[in-house]
Amino acid sequence: MSTLFTKIIEGRIPGRFVWADDVVVAFTTIAPITDGHTLVVPRQEIVQLTEAPDDVLAHLITVAKTIGLAQQAQWDAPRAALLVAGFEVPHLHLHVLPAWDEASLSFANARADVPADELDAAAERVRQGLRDAGHGERVPASLTSAG
Repeated sequence: MSTLFTKIIEGRIPGRFVWADDVVVAFTTIAPITDGHTLVVPRQEIVQLTEAPDDVLAHLITVAKTIGLAQQAQWDAPRAALLVAGFEVPHLHLHVLPAWDEASLSFANARADVPADELDAAAERVRQGLRDAGHGERVPASLTSAG
């Protein structure tokens, strides 16, 4: 059975995509802890971090770093945070978000009531940050397609 993230990657459920390549995609979450909160997800259904092949895991981290740098530039954040939890969806994913303090790392601060236009604007800022950093070839042509 396909995971929620596989359905998003395949376009069966809407997503706000900021990155796509042959191994991973990245899309912003609908319940961000901070603006720009992005999930980096392998296309392959891997349940958890410890089951990921080393090459896939290395690529996930590299993409997470690239997105984190774009977030820091776009939001003038002192840190880019990386969280790996994975209890809510059984499909490996890395949470990457601009961070200013420890509260920026707590899922208790996730906001489920952010209007769609604000979610779109935050995703577009991540996309622009990636383009500005020279990664435009990895930014999907459409916000709503994994390319």
